[in-house]
Amino acid sequence: MIGDIIRQTERLTVRNWIEADRDLFHEINSDPEVMAYFPFRRNRAQADELFDRIRGTINETGLGFFALALRQNNQAIGFCGLAHTDLEPLLPKGSAEIGWRLARPFWGKGYATEAASALLAYGFDQRGLEEIVSFAVSENSRSTAVMKRIGMRPDPARDFDHPRVPESHPHLRRHVLYAVTAAQWRQRSPI
Repeated sequence: MIGDIIRQTERLTVRNWIEADRDLFHEINSDPEVMAYFPFRRNRAQADELFDRIRGTINETGLGFFALALRQNNQAIGFCGLAHTDLEPLLPKGSAEIGWRLARPFWGKGYATEAASALLAYGFDQRGLEEIVSFAVSENSRSTAVMKRIGMRPDPARDFDHPRVPESHPHLRRHVLYAVTAAQWRQRSPI
């Protein structure tokens, strides 16, 4: 079983997680460089718990942080996904977020941009979303570069201090928000 496929691109399969992905999931959630803009790393038990929760959410809702795998061999390389945020009142209930995280050997190859572009199409065309947002620590230039490449626009009026970042990490609190509406995305993408 290769997991429930959400989308395929030229090089990638966006799918639900399978048991064979657990080691990679722990790797990306414990790697200090991958997690440089997060206030914590996950140990194996924490990563496994999150893995199970995300897989269950995908099964139940069709949204979540999907496994991202190479089409040629189904090797998981990270994740890219769409999920409903839980940051009220900063973001209204029902807001959809797009995000990604890749293992370091797969950085700089355009995989996040390729997968995120496909998931914007999925979100707008198949899920009927009206807007998709993304947010990151303001210094996280890798993530904001992906946001720009997929056609998202900065919305400085909606930048915020992330409520789940502890005060012990003030440099990680401020988040910039990028957004794209269905109408903006359709103007940019041929139908």
